[in-house]
Amino acid sequence: MATLVCFHAHPDDEAIATGGTMAKAAADGHRVILVSATRGEHGEVADGFLDPGETLAQRREQELAEACKVLGVARHEFLGYVDSGMMDTPTNAVVDCFWQADIEEAAARLAELLEEERADVLTVYDANGGYGHPDHIQVHRVGIRAAELAATPKVYESTLDRDYFKSLWERAAEFGIQTPEGMETADDFDMGVPGEMITTRVDVTEFLDQKRQAMAAHASQIAETSFFLAMPPPAFAAVWGLEAYVLRGAAPGTAETSLFEGLG
Repeated sequence: MATLVCFHAHPDDEAIATGGTMAKAAADGHRVILVSATRGEHGEVADGFLDPGETLAQRREQELAEACKVLGVARHEFLGYVDSGMMDTPTNAVVDCFWQADIEEAAARLAELLEEERADVLTVYDANGGYGHPDHIQVHRVGIRAAELAATPKVYESTLDRDYFKSLWERAAEFGIQTPEGMETADDFDMGVPGEMITTRVDVTEFLDQKRQAMAAHASQIAETSFFLAMPPPAFAAVWGLEAYVLRGAAPGTAETSLFEGLG
């Protein structure tokens, strides 16, 4: 059995991006480790959602702990940085935010864990962090460097198959999908990478219940009425049934169905 380390920016990212892969890996007997760069201090939260005196970071820690149980995570660690907020906001300049982190210092923190766990596989994000969030971009930069320091055998960029999602957007009405504001048409969808770049597609349809439960655990960020959870089951399966990755350094034509292919 192998050890998988998933590196994410904020609580809830793990459920959305790699939740199915993590649940499947755990069910198959692999050791699943989650590292979160921040506690998501600057996420949006509805008025009155938090208890008196409770901080958003505290609530998101609790939500993440529940999601980890659902996904079969054996160990979770915070890297120790503060949420940077969305791109071009004042919180990007806070000294201890992840966006301002020294790459070498942050990578050394992560590399220490990779070495301790003898990680076989590390997941990060694509170079644009999927959609341009500064902490997601930083996960890519820090994660790639940490893998170099720790000599981690396989490194994957978690991403979206842009072409596939454009095709879904064109069929949104058929699936009963209410597309998010600002992304009403296929032409508006610019997340992820072109389909031809995808090397690895993990079928997680058998683990969609766990993925949905993990997403729902992050109630401060993902309401039952949100785009993520409000879609009917067939649409949820179409959107979330495959999790896509790009294996760094992969040979041309690589087409995997697991992150663990080729490991001894």
